[in-house]
Amino acid sequence: EVQLVESGGGLVQPGGSLRLSCAASGFAFGITTMSWVRQAPGKGLEWVSNIKDDSTYINYVDSVIGRFTISRDNAKNTAYLQMNSLKTGDTAVYFCNAVRVATPEGVTDYWGQGTQVTVSS
Repeated sequence: EVQLVESGGGLVQPGGSLRLSCAASGFAFGITTMSWVRQAPGKGLEWVSNIKDDSTYINYVDSVIGRFTISRDNAKNTAYLQMNSLKTGDTAVYFCNAVRVATPEGVTDYWGQGTQVTVSS
């Protein structure tokens, strides 16, 4: 059974930091691209960042460049999102996403349950 479990969300003041974790199991994490996607209140999903299986290729949405850092530890089957200099506009539910995982039925994405990040004074 594939599981993606996010943690590390919470309430933080503007300018603060949080580190999100995504613990993965049930699939070949070490050969899977991982991404973080967020959904702000009343808005659609917004892709935030992704990281290739060997960490050689990393991308960010423009609004988080210089503030967020994605990483992964394949030995621990865990992906991370370090978020610094947080802004109120970063308030959202953050989802971990395993991209194009091979299954007997084909290729599919898997999603975690999400973790709430609230940036407010």
